[in-house]
Amino acid sequence: MFQSFRRFLSEVAEGGKQPIHFEPNDYRLAAAALLVHAAGIDGSISEVERAKLHAVIKRRFDLDEVTTDELLAEATEAEHEAIDLYHFTSLLNRSLDEDGRRRVVEMMWEIAYADGHVGEFESNLIWRAADLLGISSRDRIELGQRVADRRGTGET
Repeated sequence: MFQSFRRFLSEVAEGGKQPIHFEPNDYRLAAAALLVHAAGIDGSISEVERAKLHAVIKRRFDLDEVTTDELLAEATEAEHEAIDLYHFTSLLNRSLDEDGRRRVVEMMWEIAYADGHVGEFESNLIWRAADLLGISSRDRIELGQRVADRRGTGET
């Protein structure tokens, strides 16, 4: 909270820029919160996972560094306050078409594979989120395989 306030004061002092803030109904906030949850599902977020999380969000949502950092901060807070996945997946279901929801599942796989392997908790989380997003088991598995294949070829 204090970091956001300091950022606000800094931006005001630097020429009146408006502070960055994501509305609670912004699908990017819901998707990023799911990704934060995926990164931390095993109890901690490693530096590799943190870097991958930042890179995926920046690339997939076409954001600059500052906006990516703010989205991650707000997503982390939203994820900590959430009771379950439904809060995020219901917003994504209302906001995105099937291809968009598939992209969210694919991003979750990217985060899960960040440290080189997918653990049981990560796999279970992606299964539950995909189910809530209306993504079939077949599509979920294919998306995971696609991400695994890209890792093997060095693509991101």
